[in-house]
Amino acid sequence: MSIPATMRALQQSSFDGPKDLKLVPDAPVPNPGPGEVLIRVGAAGVNFVDISQSLGVFAGGPRPPYLAGIEAAGEVVALGEGVSDVELGSHVIGVTIMGGAFAEYAVLTAASSAPLPPGWTDEQALGMVVSWPTALAALKPLGQIEAGRTVLIHAAAGGTGQVAVKLAKHYGATVVAAASPGKHAVIKELGADHVLDSGSSDLAAEVLRLTGGNGVDLVLESVGGATFEASLAATKRITGRVVVFGLAGGDASITNWDLVYKHPVHLIGLNIGILIQSTPHIFGEVMGEMFGLIAGGVLSPGTPTVHELADGPQALQDLEARNTVGKMALAPAVSLSA
Repeated sequence: MSIPATMRALQQSSFDGPKDLKLVPDAPVPNPGPGEVLIRVGAAGVNFVDISQSLGVFAGGPRPPYLAGIEAAGEVVALGEGVSDVELGSHVIGVTIMGGAFAEYAVLTAASSAPLPPGWTDEQALGMVVSWPTALAALKPLGQIEAGRTVLIHAAAGGTGQVAVKLAKHYGATVVAAASPGKHAVIKELGADHVLDSGSSDLAAEVLRLTGGNGVDLVLESVGGATFEASLAATKRITGRVVVFGLAGGDASITNWDLVYKHPVHLIGLNIGILIQSTPHIFGEVMGEMFGLIAGGVLSPGTPTVHELADGPQALQDLEARNTVGKMALAPAVSLSA
């Protein structure tokens, strides 16, 4: 198979959000550098990171104009210098944090790319390097979840939220899930013990009622904004943990006084990219656990909603407006002609 010189890709032209994401027909196909591989993208994952980057609020993110998308799975079609442990023709999934996944071809770092489980398609593997390890890291090494504990999961109908519900139940926790009412049926099917309206003005009070006034042992906080205050208020004092890994609803603030007198809880920040860089041993444990869960059938092939690459801007706008359920994917529909 010959590799063309140009490709279709989605380019972010400003920091005004996904509305300024445009399809370009002739972006240059990148060349893999030392330690990198070039993949023919079969499917690209849509994540809230893509929204943050398009708004310019992702620390250290790319600057416009840039090719968007951070998560891609596909067939390896070229190897960079020094790559010997990845085979041409194999299928891998990886992250390109500076963009480029929303395209027909993308470059990934070989060392951090994961092979697809046997029999899985590219789109079924989406989530393996972003949503799944984020949920797992938040629950286990950081959240200390175990049987008998209670966890509040925000945005429970999203890609990360759904896998967090499934994993928390697997570990024996009681799950309180929050989402908009139209998404409750999906969460109940995953096994959540209690499902609450994420838009409720009394969310913290409802959680406290369900826990006998004690609060939950762990909150997975991916929303921010006004929800952040509810998360703190719903957490068990002194021993409770709040793991923060998103800000889809906007920024929030907390003071020293709040932590000492109003919300004396463990507040933990999580960025999966920083975790990989700063504590690779923890990331290795997370990935080892994840592949064990896949082998054991706890985590099964994903079923994302798939959109053609050209429909990517609308898909991202829907995600930004929280009008989506579960994981979304973009399929480039690559032309094989040179």
